[in-house]
Amino acid sequence: MVYRDSALVINQLKKDWSYSSEKMDAYCAEIRKLEGKFYGIEYHHMVRDQNQPANQLSKISSSHAVVPPGVFVQDLLVPSIKEEKEVEEFPPAKQLVLAVPSLVVDWREQFIKYLTNSLVPTDKTDTEHLIHQSNHYVLVDGNLMRTSAKEGILQKCVPQDEGVKLLHEIHSGSCGNHAASRNLVSKAF
Repeated sequence: MVYRDSALVINQLKKDWSYSSEKMDAYCAEIRKLEGKFYGIEYHHMVRDQNQPANQLSKISSSHAVVPPGVFVQDLLVPSIKEEKEVEEFPPAKQLVLAVPSLVVDWREQFIKYLTNSLVPTDKTDTEHLIHQSNHYVLVDGNLMRTSAKEGILQKCVPQDEGVKLLHEIHSGSCGNHAASRNLVSKAF
């Protein structure tokens, strides 16, 4: 589902209106290439005032705020279409923010299922691997924790997207992190 506040763009993509601009033709060609990567695609015109999710994503992008879970961010370093005359007029970097439903299964799920209900995968190799690995994990108040063999410290297991955010905060911080790699790893843990 594609929502856009420009009736011109939406109607051109739906092929309801024709377009005569070379630039628009190039953009539509790029979009047609992407259409084949989806099972189906629908274009919808939405009045700008009624498009709150797009406004929120726009604010996140412009303020460089922390990206919420379920949102995919891709930095665009070059324009998606090439024009000989206008290539240098584009800014060097733009940020594209798209809301994508989470399709990735939480890596902690298999451990939690095994530790609570003894549920195992159907594959024998995966089951053996899970049982062996689960010796390092415990559940504390519903949270999956990894036990450290040497120190006996419990480390909270977080979803992948939350871990990426934590590492981003550690690396960038207010002025970036200039610590040595060993210090950075211990800071992350």
